[in-house]
Amino acid sequence: MRKSIIAVDMDDTICHLVKRAIYHNNIDFPTHPLRYEEMFDWNTDHLRHPDSSHEIFFGRPGLYEELDLFDEHVVEEMEKLHGAYDVVIVTAAQPSSVLEKWNWLQKHMPFIPLENFIACKRKSLIAYDLLIDDGAHNLVPALEAGRKVLCIPHPWNLRAREQYDFPLMTEWKNAKERVDQILAD
Repeated sequence: MRKSIIAVDMDDTICHLVKRAIYHNNIDFPTHPLRYEEMFDWNTDHLRHPDSSHEIFFGRPGLYEELDLFDEHVVEEMEKLHGAYDVVIVTAAQPSSVLEKWNWLQKHMPFIPLENFIACKRKSLIAYDLLIDDGAHNLVPALEAGRKVLCIPHPWNLRAREQYDFPLMTEWKNAKERVDQILAD
């Protein structure tokens, strides 16, 4: 019998990218600070300093290897999910960040094998039974295609959460039980 496939995003789902990018932005551009609570869009139109750009905000060398875990439960719950399901990490990545993301994953979740690590921005191209993600640009097409989703709430997906009834997961504690329940429904 085939195991269900759980597609899990990396950035701001199992680790904190935007908060770390904001940290560096506020050091590099102290006259134009950003706040996580003000990040209502996933694009980088919010960058206030004229010398900043999408490439600077998300392209700092080493950024993806220094990200903090989402919470204290994420590693244990991901390991439980990996034992019960076919877990694939599906992450949007520039060529320069793929190795950093793989290194981060191997440092924190070495039980995820290379063949279950996919760099892909258009996650709708991947076959999965459940998507765990923070990006409305991934969650909405999945939901509209009849797939199951779990949304990690952040300011940038607030508008989509108001429009769509995504199941939410604010922390990773008991994530496996939550996934079991969603897949059983």
